[in-house]
Amino acid sequence: MTRRELDAAGITDPGLRADYGVCRRLNARHGRTYFLATRLLPLERRSAVHALYGFARWADDIVDDLDRRLTPDERDLLLKRLEGDLTHALRTGGGTEPVVRAVADTADRHGIAVDLFADFLASMRADLTVTDYPTYADLRAYMHGSAAVIGLQMLPVLGTVVPREEAAPHAAALGVAFQLTNFLRDVGEDLDRGRVYLPADLLAAHGVDRPLLEWSRASGRTDPRIRAALVAAEALTRDVYRDAEPGIAMLDPRVRPCIRTAFTLYGGILDAIARHDYTVLHRRAVVPRRRRAATAAAGVLKVARARWQAPPAADHAALERKGPGRG
Repeated sequence: MTRRELDAAGITDPGLRADYGVCRRLNARHGRTYFLATRLLPLERRSAVHALYGFARWADDIVDDLDRRLTPDERDLLLKRLEGDLTHALRTGGGTEPVVRAVADTADRHGIAVDLFADFLASMRADLTVTDYPTYADLRAYMHGSAAVIGLQMLPVLGTVVPREEAAPHAAALGVAFQLTNFLRDVGEDLDRGRVYLPADLLAAHGVDRPLLEWSRASGRTDPRIRAALVAAEALTRDVYRDAEPGIAMLDPRVRPCIRTAFTLYGGILDAIARHDYTVLHRRAVVPRRRRAATAAAGVLKVARARWQAPPAADHAALERKGPGRG
């Protein structure tokens, strides 16, 4: 399947093909929900999505350092090297790391704005020192770089049936909705890393603070105040999903089943959290395999229908760059 994806995307250089293969394996290994949805994209779009995921995952792994072998200063140095490598690659097409070469090639092929990568790396760097967020506004500022820009990077790859700037706010919201879902699912694991992503003002409104979360995590016991705060966080996240949903209809019809599937699967994580009575400090909520398979199967049927019924969407941003009479 990797070969077919690369051929369809017009990626012929053997070295670049190997680089994209590294990104695809990262997506398959770590992005279970994301990878499943990616497989519903037209073949020629998939490699670019793997590259964007692979680069983001590489940076995230530097920051998280799950083996805890590196100091914050050492991780900061690695992140700076990655940023320098990317800057060089975006300018020259070179690069040291496979994920960097692949994502630089993707950015060039699809005209992805360079400043989106700078914003992403700025949020990754914040994770080295920032361990909590006083307000939801503070968290949203962080998520602009860590999540909203992912949705904005995806837009040129996916294609739209409206001017790209019209779809952009919804794409950014979808990135934020997915990350808020992950934050809610991973409260316990993030706490183990010393981080609390749920905003302090939301927690405090229900009488919750970091020590109470740490007590619950360590003791395995629940508290009604924590549950109430998590219910509120779920409601906030679902509001963001509602902001994002209209953007799906603005995409190329052939990619809508992929994004709809991701939308449904990530929303299913919220359903699983509620089904387990918000015990995210003690267990990781996952979408049951049977439901994942059923959602993916439905997506496959929609893909087939979309490919038969709809011609490729025009890339409105590209047309606007060309102007009338220039191709």
